[in-house]
Parts: sequence; C-alpha cells; structure tokens
Amino acid sequence: MTGSRTPDLILASTSPYRRTLLERLGVAFLAVAPPFDESSLAGAGLAPRALAETLARRKAESVAEAEPTAVVIGCDQLVSLDGRILGKPGDADRAVDQLAAMSGRVHELITAMVVIAPGRRFAHTDVTRLTMRRLDREAIERYVARDAPLDCAGSYKLEQGGVALFERIESGDHSAITGMPLLALVGILAELGWEIP
Repeated sequence: MTGSRTPDLILASTSPYRRTLLERLGVAFLAVAPPFDESSLAGAGLAPRALAETLARRKAESVAEAEPTAVVIGCDQLVSLDGRILGKPGDADRAVDQLAAMSGRVHELITAMVVIAPGRRFAHTDVTRLTMRRLDREAIERYVARDAPLDCAGSYKLEQGGVALFERIESGDHSAITGMPLLALVGILAELGWEIP
C-alpha cells in the first residue's frame, strides 16, 4: 500500500485452509479466533446461503468490534444438499454417511465472505455446483480413511484425493472451494489500497 500505513489485516478464523489460502496473496495478516458462538444460530431456520452469509458476517463483526482500525475477513462455508445443510462431519461414520447421501447427485458448496474495513463493508458469496460420481460404500470408506476429511463441510477435500469423487465441478473461483474466494478478496483488498501482486 502506498502513502499511509497499511491497516492491520485480520483473518477471523483459525482454519488452516483459510490461512494457507491467504498466505498465497503475500500479505501480512493475523489469524484470530472469532469470539462468536456459531451454535447460537443453530435454530434460526435460515436457508443454507443465508446461514453461511450470516455466519461470515457475525465472525467478521465479532473481531472488528475489538479491532476497529483493522481490516477483518470473515468466512463461512457449508454444503447444501436439496436445501439440507451438511456441515463438518466430526467423525468418520458421519463423513461416510454424508458422502453416501451425495453419491450420484448434485450439491452446492456455499462459501460466504465478509470484509469489514473502517467505514466500509464488502460481502461476496460463491456457490459451486458439484456432481458426485456414483460411489459404493466401500469406495467412500476408502476415501474417508485416506483423506480424513472430518473438519471439512461435506466430508471431502478437493485439494487432495477428494477430486476423485466427482465427475463435474462448476465454479467461478476454485479457491472458494477450499474456504475463501481469493478472486473476490484480491479485488476488495486492491480497492482498500493493497498492492497485489
């Protein structure tokens, strides 16, 4: 950034996937756990996209309140299968069940991002449509044992062996699949004065 001092950039997340993505841009940032309880929206009855967008906004706001001069990035990601939300499975049995439910079908991977800067706010949501191959339970169990996608919405890691699960992926930004839409973020940071690259 030219001229004045670059404001601090804070990623309101401790996700290793999002940290790795942001590191690709070559900008200095801090990763901070947002002091926001995601379970507080569990019974809100929001549609999948609205829930992802609300969670991203609340994460960013919870950090921005404590760091009002910083630029704060909040993200959330979830899978929608026929309007039903699939989150992080947490264990291998749930991961297998999620993948079995998506086998041979199309689902959406919704990645929402909110960037809060002093006096400014940006929001972007990326929706990727994925068509999964028809897989038997044995193939699914082999995949889960290989990649252990227990901390990933939808129970797969496309950046690893999970790519073999799919026959079609329709996305405007492949980085969004991993957890943060970098194409949109680069444009936002450039508008805020960052020089990238």
